[in-house]
Amino acid sequence: MPVPAPTTARRRWSTALAAAAAGALLLTGCTSNAPAEEDAPPARGAGGAGGGANDEPGEQVVIGFSAPAADHGWMGAITSAARAEAERYEDVELRVAEGTNDVNLQISQVEQFINEGVDAIVLLPYDGAALTEVATRATEAGITVVNVDREFSSPAAARVTVLGDNYGMGVSAGTYVCERLGDRPGAVVAEIAGIDSLPLTQDRSRGFSDALRDCGLEVANRVAADFTVQGGQAAAANLLQAAPRIDALWNHDDDQGVGVMAAVEEAGRDEFLMVGGAGSRNVMEQIRSGDSVLEATVVYPSTQAADGVRLARLVEQGKAMGDLVEVEVPRTVQLYAPVVTAENVEQYLPTAFDS
Repeated sequence: MPVPAPTTARRRWSTALAAAAAGALLLTGCTSNAPAEEDAPPARGAGGAGGGANDEPGEQVVIGFSAPAADHGWMGAITSAARAEAERYEDVELRVAEGTNDVNLQISQVEQFINEGVDAIVLLPYDGAALTEVATRATEAGITVVNVDREFSSPAAARVTVLGDNYGMGVSAGTYVCERLGDRPGAVVAEIAGIDSLPLTQDRSRGFSDALRDCGLEVANRVAADFTVQGGQAAAANLLQAAPRIDALWNHDDDQGVGVMAAVEEAGRDEFLMVGGAGSRNVMEQIRSGDSVLEATVVYPSTQAADGVRLARLVEQGKAMGDLVEVEVPRTVQLYAPVVTAENVEQYLPTAFDS
């Protein structure tokens, strides 16, 4: 199906996506495959411009890790991936605090890491603003702090921040819908969002709307859920009852998507294509099977804390990211939000999470 010519706004976003993709490749490319040139910049520590020695054992690094409770498939995968990444390195000791949605308890966990004198802390805060002050204290104590996913209110609180791209998720989903329906100006597009009061939900919806606008489409029917199976099912049931015809549906979250799919099947609706969000294993397997309305999902990487562990190790050992000329680890790394379809699903299944 032909793709509409990009507008100026869409061209700008395409450029941004390319840059983000390059950043994601840099994260996974801490070890370069290219031979070092004789005139390459001198190495810093074991990292160097080529980064070939980054995985070799170095000084022992003790990393404290804290994240919210694993009451959601994506959040559970965050902690599992961090543990698995730490186990790859004999020079990393990962101390994992119990997951909690109690802000005061998470603050006390970070305080305990400070008292223990860990080398680094990888922190996915339940509330970024509420954890900023204690993270700043850790930084001032000489501890490398890596902020994951939910940003602190002060950039001085962390040495490195690893982020997903919520706006980019919306853009990726909208761009896919445009590619499939852009030559149908009357196409009916629906959206099942997450919790509307959260900035991440607002960013996803804004990106989706902006991308649709570039091909002359707009969201005709929208409801909000709560990132749970039950909430997804209830929201989808209401949407399907209110919209007798839908051509494309974007659901923000694959965990709540379990409930969305239950409502779709109960209603016997199959006239539309559906795009998921976050990148769960069950959604990817449905995409691969081709026997449901699910055609695609947009990845919100559950590897962010694993990347945080790797980056904390590099900072503490005086190494750089192997594919960068820069001799320091960047302050901010934003991960790409790719679209997974039947054509590329095998590539993304290994890092998918279980809903």
